[in-house]
Amino acid sequence: MQVFLTSLSSIAVIVLIMALGYILRRTGWFADSFGSNIAGLITKIALPASIFVSVMNYLTRDKLVSLGVGILFPAVAVIIGYLIAWVTVKVARIRPGRRGIFMNAVVNANTIFIGMPLNNALFGAKAMSYFLIYYIINTVSTWAFGIYLISNDDPTVDKSEQEKSHKINWKKLLPMPLVGFVVAVVWLLLGIPVPTFMNQTLSYVGGLVTPLSLIYIGIVLADAGLDKFKFERDSVMALIGRFILSPLVLILVIKLGTGMMGISLPTLMRQTLVVQSALPMLAVLPILAKEAHGDVDYATNIVVMSTVLFIVVVPVLMAILQFI
Repeated sequence: MQVFLTSLSSIAVIVLIMALGYILRRTGWFADSFGSNIAGLITKIALPASIFVSVMNYLTRDKLVSLGVGILFPAVAVIIGYLIAWVTVKVARIRPGRRGIFMNAVVNANTIFIGMPLNNALFGAKAMSYFLIYYIINTVSTWAFGIYLISNDDPTVDKSEQEKSHKINWKKLLPMPLVGFVVAVVWLLLGIPVPTFMNQTLSYVGGLVTPLSLIYIGIVLADAGLDKFKFERDSVMALIGRFILSPLVLILVIKLGTGMMGISLPTLMRQTLVVQSALPMLAVLPILAKEAHGDVDYATNIVVMSTVLFIVVVPVLMAILQFI
């Protein structure tokens, strides 16, 4: 019961901040350009800072080494998830502007804002190192490959002209959030201490990510109108992928690895990884869609729906954990 209340509390916070953005936009507090300004601030400045601080706060060189074979399971599950999502995009003929969003929605999760408090409520501090395994894979998946899928799905770009050009777009291959992650890992491995003033500055700036992302979703909802919030085919498939396919693939990978290959994983690690694989979608999806001229309404729709529906998913998830 306590876990359910913790999850409900986290989701309530998310909904209230989104409602704040919605109300302020509807009452004329935000100019038309404010949403775009937020998007740039988050993706280019706040997110890299947030990722750097998270790595420095939650990882050590010893933890990086000790994660060992456990990191292979979510990594393999993520790769399989991308393959299934890609096939679904082709078979279901999901239109340009939604394809990258859909694949990210199926594979990548909201590990920090929802995953961390839920994991702490379920398993306590002793599971933090296991949480970091999924956090690393989710971060690399999102900012090394997921963001590329979204930017490469820009419906305003002429694909034939893009194929003729042999110039490398380093902005797409090296997005700032990924740069922040790489710099943080290198900094960690070199053992360079982070000055207090630098850590505090990056912490304050990185702390802007979640509230601004949720306010942005509220702005998009206000502009689109709540009447467009509906369970259409592409949205339902994304929800099935996030809440059913993603954890199911990981469970099968774990069963295969521990059964047929004889690899031993602690029960707590298995449960932690499965919990993280079944979280709602990334709150920054609408931001990334906006940057790539994608379907922002669709991205907002599935993020809001997955966050709200997670209230129903939690009890089911808790029941499944008994058999993992």
